[in-house]
Amino acid sequence: MNTYSQHQRRDLVARMVKSRAVHSQDELLQLLSKNGVRVTQPTLSRDIAELGLVKTQVGYTLPSDLAAGADEASFTSQERREEKLARAIREFVLEMQKAGTLVVIRTTVAAAQPVARAIDESGLAEVAGTIGGDDTIFVATIGESAAERLLKRFRSYLPTPRSTRRTRP
Repeated sequence: MNTYSQHQRRDLVARMVKSRAVHSQDELLQLLSKNGVRVTQPTLSRDIAELGLVKTQVGYTLPSDLAAGADEASFTSQERREEKLARAIREFVLEMQKAGTLVVIRTTVAAAQPVARAIDESGLAEVAGTIGGDDTIFVATIGESAAERLLKRFRSYLPTPRSTRRTRP
């Protein structure tokens, strides 16, 4: 077995999910093993989280690939982060509601972490921090009016007439 640094291993994981459909951590563990990389499941989970991999219907996807349809050269760094956030919300969010100074977001199964990461990386002034579980995110804001503004902003990312999306006031 080859010895890989954390950076080399994560780079290999990123290249693997870019080059083929990888549907599960077990599949990824097997691919890494075939490439001579021995890694435990908890370490691989941390690698996936650190890379911000998003699990989609076609397999794991890099966050940068979520916005692949956008012309990235025309965006500033902040615009790219906001587009990444908008895309994550459009693709994975099922419902949102304000709860005091929190915005509570329900996502599809296993999508809360990537959406929470996109929120954290967006650098929005209203956001104090996030806690993401499996399908629920608590977004702490700097106040009730900030929570209202944030909820309005997040809702603006959703397609307008979409009966399959439910949002709460």
